[in-house]
Amino acid sequence: MDQKPVEIRVLASLSQIAAQDWDACACPETLGDGTGCGTGNGTRAIDPFTTHRFLITLEQSGSVGPGTGWQPQYLTAYVDETLIACAPLYAKSHSQGEYIFDHNWAEAFERAGGRYYPKLQIAVPFTPATGRRLLVRPGYEGIGQSALVQGAGQLASDNQVSSLHVTFCTEEEAQIGSEMGLLPRVSQQFHWVNEGYQDFDGFLAALSSRKRKNIRKERAQAQGFGGEIRSYTGSEIQPEHWDAFWAFYQDTGSRKWGTPYLTREFFSIIHETMAEDLHLILAGRDGYPVAGALNFIGREALFGRYWGCLEHHPCLHFEMCYYQAIDFAIAQGLARVEAGAQGEHKLARGYLPVQTHSLHWLGDAGFADAVARYLVAEREAVAQDVEVLTSYGPFRRADVEEQE
Repeated sequence: MDQKPVEIRVLASLSQIAAQDWDACACPETLGDGTGCGTGNGTRAIDPFTTHRFLITLEQSGSVGPGTGWQPQYLTAYVDETLIACAPLYAKSHSQGEYIFDHNWAEAFERAGGRYYPKLQIAVPFTPATGRRLLVRPGYEGIGQSALVQGAGQLASDNQVSSLHVTFCTEEEAQIGSEMGLLPRVSQQFHWVNEGYQDFDGFLAALSSRKRKNIRKERAQAQGFGGEIRSYTGSEIQPEHWDAFWAFYQDTGSRKWGTPYLTREFFSIIHETMAEDLHLILAGRDGYPVAGALNFIGREALFGRYWGCLEHHPCLHFEMCYYQAIDFAIAQGLARVEAGAQGEHKLARGYLPVQTHSLHWLGDAGFADAVARYLVAEREAVAQDVEVLTSYGPFRRADVEEQE
């Protein structure tokens, strides 16, 4: 049978695609009832960040779009007017909010007389969480992935942009993209893995005595800050909680990035559309919120995203971002906690190094060759770092007898 032709379209807004059509590619595991990505235990999306409701919230809130450096160019593939594949593609005028750093590439290219920006990026803005980036309706995997990669490459070539990047893709997508001529890159994060622990003490029992005692000390110190720590999900989250969290987020954004990536409206919208996907932790003293952390809930993982505070209290950051996340993951039976980008300090708290993946296309052949050589060396260095850091992890060694 002849293969039906695939039509590639580039759309400026996700409002041009019905949620159920996008989600049939982004989170098909949830669509058994035909209502879109659900949020119950059996219907929760594996990746909440590629759902229609998350991505369109970025648009509706003004977090992406004109003036942000993230201009939506959603890539879609159709067969007979059926959406078979799609990708969150953006035209970028900078390298902020990506967490796979190419600033040095941009500097070198422009020093040599080139123009690095704009570039194209298949990514979830401001979100260093691994997930599928080539979103394909089941049954169209081969043709859909190929159409997206070729379509993105053709778009980059037609518009004479310097480069195309696919960041925080899956390892399988990295292999597919590499076979299609893209340059694979490996980076590193720290994840906590649930080994079937019944409770936090069960996790602690797997650690060395010294690390176990240190974590208990940190938790006691944090919880003794003079107030209370509470977590909220779903309808427990109230609108006024976002007023407090916005102050925390602004403080972090001003220190790390100069200005926050997300707008205040973003949090108002997710309160209405994604509350069941959220795990919000607030610390308050005398009725006054002083710190907060926000996690997103996937079917298999808890994703740590944002933290901020108005007062400094020892170990409160560790408690709210790492230990509370572990508590929640164990209670919900989640397989892991992904605590965001960077941070070797996570190692002592049970979060081990893992490799993350990205793909890159560079239009200038000479520059692409230089980057390819660099990436080979970088992959070897990352692999060595993961091996060494894992050996320094906090877990008990079978060949070491410990005494309390």
